[in-house]
Amino acid sequence: MLTVSNLRVKRGARVTLHDISLSLPAGKTLAVVGESGAGKSTLIAAILGLLKPSGGQIAWNGAPTRMVRPALVMQEPRAAFNPVLSLRQSIMEPVVAQNIKLTQERLQRLCAGLELPLDILDRRPGQVSIGQAQRVGILRALIASPPLILFDEPLSALDAVAQKHTARLISDLQGEEGFAALIVTHDLGYAVAHADQIAVLKAGRIEEIADSETFALNPRSEYCRTLRDAAIALGALEAVA
Repeated sequence: MLTVSNLRVKRGARVTLHDISLSLPAGKTLAVVGESGAGKSTLIAAILGLLKPSGGQIAWNGAPTRMVRPALVMQEPRAAFNPVLSLRQSIMEPVVAQNIKLTQERLQRLCAGLELPLDILDRRPGQVSIGQAQRVGILRALIASPPLILFDEPLSALDAVAQKHTARLISDLQGEEGFAALIVTHDLGYAVAHADQIAVLKAGRIEEIADSETFALNPRSEYCRTLRDAAIALGALEAVA
């Protein structure tokens, strides 16, 4: 579905992404993992067309990404919404922009899947919890039935209980809706548990790409083994024999 080929991004005189190549099949999940400053958010910005690559290509089913509408779930849930609008007004923006007919049945089904009461949509962002705001952000991303959703650190603002709950909801909804998901995260345990494939970024370069089970069992590079072992030591990832 999504193909990134030899992507290169410069910010000023500094190259922030070096020859990035990866692909994401329909209905699958690719997790991009890396430390702060590795280039994860730059990659998302380039895919969304917010940064112009200095080289390489980004294509969706062979077409330029600008011809499709990937959705985005932002890292900071409340900051993703206009504070003076109700949540209902905000989630309707992509519906109106794309001239989509939204049925009450679909809205109710998505809210039920996200465990959101319908009346919460009449509140403003500052009147709901962080976890509720994040789930409404996912609702807004899903509302127009996009083929691809980009998740930028979707769990980082949540507590441990809300993280597990939201991760399960994303996986369940992906099974129902069939969208492809690109998840940028520093949480290796989450990536291994919920992604089909993992790509590790280091200083703007891809250090390693592997399916999640292979990565958990036997990372090829020393850097990736260090990341895997640190996640095990912190309890974020279970040791795999």
